[in-house]
Order: sequence, then C-alpha cells, then structure tokens
Amino acid sequence: MKQFQVVGIGNAMVDVLAHADEAFLAANGIGKGIMQLIDMPRAVDLYARIGPAKEISGGSAANTIAGIAHLGGRTAYVGKVKDDQLGAIFAHDLRAQGAVYETSLAAKATEQETGRCIIIVTPDGERSMNTYLGWSEFLTPADIDDAQMAQAEWIYLEGYRFDGPDSQQAFEKAIAACKGAGGRVSITLSDAFCISRHRDAFHKMIVADVDLLFANRAELLAMYQTEDFATALRLAAAEVAIVACTDGADGAHILSQGQHWHLPAVPTQIVDATGAGDLFAGAFLWGITNGYDLQTAGKMGNLAASEIISHIGARPEADLRRLFADAGLI
Repeated sequence: MKQFQVVGIGNAMVDVLAHADEAFLAANGIGKGIMQLIDMPRAVDLYARIGPAKEISGGSAANTIAGIAHLGGRTAYVGKVKDDQLGAIFAHDLRAQGAVYETSLAAKATEQETGRCIIIVTPDGERSMNTYLGWSEFLTPADIDDAQMAQAEWIYLEGYRFDGPDSQQAFEKAIAACKGAGGRVSITLSDAFCISRHRDAFHKMIVADVDLLFANRAELLAMYQTEDFATALRLAAAEVAIVACTDGADGAHILSQGQHWHLPAVPTQIVDATGAGDLFAGAFLWGITNGYDLQTAGKMGNLAASEIISHIGARPEADLRRLFADAGLI
C-alpha cells in the first residue's frame, strides 16, 4: 500500500465569496461564469467594491484534496503560499481536513502575496471568479518531491497551473516520478479560456500521460474544438482510459473501455456553484481508490457536488460518507 491515494498539485488560494447581481458584474467588467486573471491592484480595488464577504480556503485541486481527506482518504497537496495571514489560513484549513501539506511557505519579504480568488455569486448561483494568483503562480520543479510523487497511487493535476511559467515542467517531473513508481495520472481541464491559451500543451500531456480526464461540458468542447458534445466525449474517450465529464443539471458522463454511463444530477437548491467540479473529482477519486466501480464513483461525485452547491464555499459542510451511506453507495 502506498502512503497516498491521491496527491494534488495546483494553485493554493483563499476564496473571497460575495453575493452581487448581474448589474454589479457589468459595472465592474466581470465576465459571468468564467475565471479572469487579475493583478494585485485590481484585487485590492475589487475587494473594496464588494459587499460583505466570506473568506474560505480554496484552490481547485486543494478543494479536491480536502474532499478526499474529509472522506478519510490518504492525501497530500503541493501548492505555494506566502508566510502571511492568508497563507497561514490556507495551510491550517487543509491540514485540519487531514491532508499532508509540506510545501515551503515563501518568506514574508517576497513581493507577491498568497493568492486569492474573489468570487461573485449571482442570484442564480453562478460564480464569476477573479483570480490573483500571487505566489501560487511560481510553482517550479524544485517544489516537486520525487519521493512523495512515487508514494502516490494517483496524482491530480490542476489545469489552471498551465498558466505558470515553470509549472508545466513541474507537472512533467511529478508525472515521471509517479508513473515511474507505478502510479497513475489524472488532470482537470479547469477552464475553457485556460484551454484556449494552452491547448497544444494540454493535448500533448493528455495523449502521452493522462489516465483519467476530468472536465465539464464547456471545457471538453473547447479542448476538442467542436460544438457537438457527443463528439467531444467520443474523442476524449479515444485518448484517455477514463473520462469523467460533468454537465451541470444534466449530471455527469463516465466513459471507459467502450462503456458510457450517464448519471443524473442529485437535485438540490443551488446557493453557490463554486467547487462543484472539484468535489465531484474528489469523491470520484476517493471512490475508485477504495475499490468502487466507475459508475458508483460517478454517483458519489454527483452527490458530493450537490452538497457543495447547497451552501457557500467549496469545502464540505455535511458528512459525505454519511450521505453516501444513506444513498446506498457504501
């Protein structure tokens, strides 16, 4: 048995969540339902403009790892924060879930600060993300511990990190160490605009190294440059052993070895869609690393996603294992 079921690598962020209407988005040049990269002055200005906010440790892959840890999985995370107030919050929250987090904190003298994502939630539950990457942007191969990657059954790579100047090389190092020790590789495409910036690099990695591809409908369409969802699913399944694609209210599609399962979403009141895909991935990975079949793991993913969108923030508030048990999944 390896030390870790899943090791995640991504942007270490703190989420700042606030509610506003679409007029606020328009007045402040915020694109609805997408992630926009911003610099520190924009982050400071936008923070001053929003109303009451809730600060919660986030980051896409970190949310996934926190979900796995919440379920009792053996997990670790790699992502950079600064030795500042938000950095301390991030590290504490992740470790409190039970995940191993050993990435060195940047010195206080470092110009960049801990990354944060200002998330504007509109009345329909859609989230519009304004991301200042801060120190998380500077992930390098030096931050990857070969021994830790070799102790992972799976590594989980966050597509957002393709924007980092040295992060793709960090991913390559992690993949080599993990696969060299018999582990497997999963990746989440993260964002359609991120794909448009790095499609060739994404595709090269998917074909060469990825065993499990996570995406939502928009991301998969962007990746395979088609407007036909069935075509995108088919193309992805031809390149990757397992495809897990979420489709909002229409649930999720799991494809593997010529089989295709469409799993309906779990109905719930949408309060905040932040983290739905992250927790779907976390529950799915927990399921398959604990011996459950792909269809059951997909159902776990849908149930975890429904729990996350029923409240503010991308970390579980209910006992996910209890929810799985009540649903007859475990």
